[in-house]
Amino acid sequence: MAHFVILGAGECGARAAFALREKGFAGEVTLVGAEPLPPYERPPLSKAGSTDASDPKFIATAEKYVENGIRLLTGLEARDLDPASRTVTLSDGTVLSYDKLLLATGAAARSFPGAPQGSPHIRALRTHHDAAALRDVMKPGRHVAIIGGGFIGLELAATARLLGAEVTVIEGLERVLKRGVPEEIAHLITQRHRAEGVDIRCGVSIEALTAENGKAQIRLSRGEAIEADLVLVGIGARPNVEIAERAGLAIDNGIAVDIHLRTSAADVFAAGDCCSFPLSIYGGRRVRLESWRSAQEQGTLAAANMLGLDEAVSSVPWFWSDQYDMTLQIAGLAEGAVTHHRRDLGAGAFILFHLDATGRLIAASGIGLGNAVARDIRLAEMLIAARAHPDPAALAATDIKLKSLLAA
Repeated sequence: MAHFVILGAGECGARAAFALREKGFAGEVTLVGAEPLPPYERPPLSKAGSTDASDPKFIATAEKYVENGIRLLTGLEARDLDPASRTVTLSDGTVLSYDKLLLATGAAARSFPGAPQGSPHIRALRTHHDAAALRDVMKPGRHVAIIGGGFIGLELAATARLLGAEVTVIEGLERVLKRGVPEEIAHLITQRHRAEGVDIRCGVSIEALTAENGKAQIRLSRGEAIEADLVLVGIGARPNVEIAERAGLAIDNGIAVDIHLRTSAADVFAAGDCCSFPLSIYGGRRVRLESWRSAQEQGTLAAANMLGLDEAVSSVPWFWSDQYDMTLQIAGLAEGAVTHHRRDLGAGAFILFHLDATGRLIAASGIGLGNAVARDIRLAEMLIAARAHPDPAALAATDIKLKSLLAA
């Protein structure tokens, strides 16, 4: 009987395991996770998951894994991969033989250079355990400093303020959300955070990060010192490629895969945050996405291709972020855009459409209260997938429905 092994029990790995059963695979399925908990949703960790002491939102119940014949091994790391013998060695010495293998090892938070390791006053956010530790400090009378003005940092800043903590955000670049978010939207988000009492400092460099006397100390290059009860380091993530690298697999900003998520080793696939892949709608440009929906979609796609269906990666990248009562949604990749066209949706909500030099729509960025931009971002996503060249005036015209542009 064939044995399929999945390393990484996050959104991507769990989705792949269930998708194998949904697609009719009758062999053995083993899902291996390094955390002691069963697979759970990570997006809530910087939002609702940080505001109460509840268990994480599990992807499936323990009974569901049993019902589907999925052997779930938690609290175990994969130490060695040998593509020649088709074996994986786990941290407890267990050796698993596989017929097909999926690497869904995800990504790890980048640490701040030179910062002390293991300090309870300097943390990152990747796990439910991290979120619980952060939540314990996010309360009135406490000061939380956040290094990095990206999605995770700003979402946690909003959560901390809602819980009553004082918050300082330090960003080395000239504005927050520099990567992938238009300045017009980033400015609006900055204004909202400042109105909520967040101290946002951009264009500031840090000389040292230390922990002493029960506090974290940030020394800025211009001589100023910031003391905090906790420092959250949110300066991005690095793909977990170590096991693939040791096994000799090709690495290129993550585990390099082709359009079918195959690695350079026979019968070894990779999906989710840990891999980079060519995206045909952007001319085969190799990208790596850290996205909840991408992890879901690639888990399902990897399962299909482990079964020999040869389905190509084709979906449009999509991201979202909740901060206070605002939701930001982005479809596509705006790099290479030369013109931007704004459509106002009322009540302060709007979408920016990003066109390249040929007039093709390559991305759309929207912000508004609740789900105000969701429908139009979905239509923009479909236009991007269709490689449409819409009339810029029509994109901006509030009396012309985007659906009519799609039909055209």
